[in-house]
Amino acid sequence: MEAILQKNQFLKALTHVQNVVERRNTIPILANILIIAEGVGLKLIATDLDIELIEEIDAKIEKGGSLTAPAHLVYDIIRKLPDSSEITLSKDDSQDHLTIRSGKSNFKLQTLPRSDFPEISDNEFSHAFTIVSGELNRLIEKTRFAISNEETRYYLNGIYFHESKPTNGDKISTLRTVSTDGHRLAQAELTLPEGALGMPGIIIPRKTIAEIQKLTLENDGDVEVKISQNKLKFIFNSVEVTSKVIDGTFPDYQRVIPFQNDKTMLVKTSILTNAVDRVATLSSERGRAVKLSLNDNSLTLSVTSPEAGTAIEEISVDFKGDDFEIGFNSKYLLDILSQLSGDSVKLLFSEPNSPCLVLDPNDEATLYVLMPMRV
Repeated sequence: MEAILQKNQFLKALTHVQNVVERRNTIPILANILIIAEGVGLKLIATDLDIELIEEIDAKIEKGGSLTAPAHLVYDIIRKLPDSSEITLSKDDSQDHLTIRSGKSNFKLQTLPRSDFPEISDNEFSHAFTIVSGELNRLIEKTRFAISNEETRYYLNGIYFHESKPTNGDKISTLRTVSTDGHRLAQAELTLPEGALGMPGIIIPRKTIAEIQKLTLENDGDVEVKISQNKLKFIFNSVEVTSKVIDGTFPDYQRVIPFQNDKTMLVKTSILTNAVDRVATLSSERGRAVKLSLNDNSLTLSVTSPEAGTAIEEISVDFKGDDFEIGFNSKYLLDILSQLSGDSVKLLFSEPNSPCLVLDPNDEATLYVLMPMRV
């Protein structure tokens, strides 16, 4: 095998594939990427057995062939070469090492047999549709922060990607993403793309979500999505990501969305965010509790810490009704506020021990639920 290519394009592709490869592997071949030289370019493939990323780049192929090489070593070598370098990759059939040459630099890396490299089977997908890259990014960005890190509740370690059928007078189905860690819930949606009708609901793992979001930021235009009960594929311009889905049942999240909450507070997002951030300076690292005390058009935020002291701040809000108090984890509240795109935020309450519904008046396609805590 022998191929000649430019550093910048090679490095960009290596950045994508090496992210899939785990730094610690008990299976040696999984530390490698598969490099295939054929036609007018190179194909780079990486996998951790749950997710596979394939990227094609232009190259001058002097001799076709394939090999596997250590992902992170290749990435580090290419990263340190001068910008705009021309790179030659070569491997003699009689040798077991990859040669990387650029200018006066020469590296020889051990390879492993291609036959040992596992590839995720590309079996038939039941549904296929396209979605604008920016819209896919929005679905992920608005919900990713609420993914659970608790490994015992593995079915919450991802984003629930599914069709939401019309209810409560809704006229059309939507493509919806939902995540929750039991303390907060995030939901985003858009009009169901053509071809997604009847799609199975799947839970996309956290690692796959991270890689897909990076790619949506780098690629404009449409993304092709293919789905089956246990696998999904995202196809960008020159990159394909195939992933297993989490084998579990996502909880009936609609049961915890408190649409009947009747106490409404409207406030400028920036004012509430800054006030919460200031008083939370004194909150303990464990609880991060902040108390919200409401009366007519006034909100008092307070934090009491036995170690640090107390913090109190009062801000003006739009609220009518009886006096009301509720406590939240300040970090969770700030996480939700940071997702809002509008100037104001609407919080709907029921009881001090009942969940709060958070709405963005500027974005009807999202909603958030925040569980209270005792303060």
